[in-house]
Amino acid sequence: MANTASARKRIRQNLVRAERNQARKSRMRTFIKKVEMAIAGGDKAAAAAALQAAQPEMQRAADKGVIHDNTVARKISRLSARIKSLVAA
Repeated sequence: MANTASARKRIRQNLVRAERNQARKSRMRTFIKKVEMAIAGGDKAAAAAALQAAQPEMQRAADKGVIHDNTVARKISRLSARIKSLVAA
């Protein structure tokens, strides 16, 4: 157990930040699922629109340090490629 006031404060801060980060990550995953659903449905326009909505949310998570910048870049790239391939399919 924390013995100093600063250690107790740090515990409180960590709990609040962990909760906030979890909410950000969950929100990002929800947006990604919407893109996945549109891709699965084969609707290119809906998938592109969903990706447009998801990108800022993903970038915000990276900016806040919840996930790594390169992880966001990779996910956006792969989703974009899958949407682009819907034309050929």
